[in-house]
Amino acid sequence: MINEIRRQEIADNLAEVKTEIKNTCEMVGRDPEEVRLIAVSKNFPVADIECALLSGQYDFGENRVQELTPKIDALVDHSDINWHLIGTLQRNKVKFVTGRVVFIHSVDTLRLINQIQRLSAKNECCSDILLQVNISGEETKFGFEPEDLDEAFEHTLKTCPQVRIRGLMTMAPWYDDPDDTKPVFAEAARLIAEFKEKYQLDYLDQLSMGMSHDYKQAIACGSTMVRIGTAIFGHRDYSS
Repeated sequence: MINEIRRQEIADNLAEVKTEIKNTCEMVGRDPEEVRLIAVSKNFPVADIECALLSGQYDFGENRVQELTPKIDALVDHSDINWHLIGTLQRNKVKFVTGRVVFIHSVDTLRLINQIQRLSAKNECCSDILLQVNISGEETKFGFEPEDLDEAFEHTLKTCPQVRIRGLMTMAPWYDDPDDTKPVFAEAARLIAEFKEKYQLDYLDQLSMGMSHDYKQAIACGSTMVRIGTAIFGHRDYSS
């Protein structure tokens, strides 16, 4: 049973975020259709995802495999949902996501790429991935160092035929002024343009960057996928 108050709350929040995305795109001369809104449903129940579905939201992101797979199973009748894994992926959990998500955003090692290749071959599917890059250099963040991206591209293109690098994912540090994130996001945009030209990959066209606090700045710098949780579903309860 859908809670009507909660449905309306999520509908209003989605409408506001989509309006902000549209307005930001127009301000920087971009087509709003270029930006995919991923509703991050981490720590929120299936009922909240169902509320968002009623408002036409079909892209959902989860951070943890152990939370993602039960939600996929619970909503298996909704074939229109696009699931994204946006959090750290351990190699022993790759088998649970290959063929079940449209993008793995958080690929951060060659060993993980190899495991995705192995399981994709086993499942006879192609896995679209994003290379997570740690542009800010923060020790608390995962990802390839920018200087290691070339090796990741070379390795994947030569040895992993069922893994397709579609782009990059990055996270900026938390700043009180979100405009301070722009150098990080701009560098990610520069990197993807560099590798797209170097390897002549037409499908290398995705930049996953920007969250509730800084998605407008990310869009201004070229983001094609923004990962929004709090602005849609509200603040999470981590006590349970």
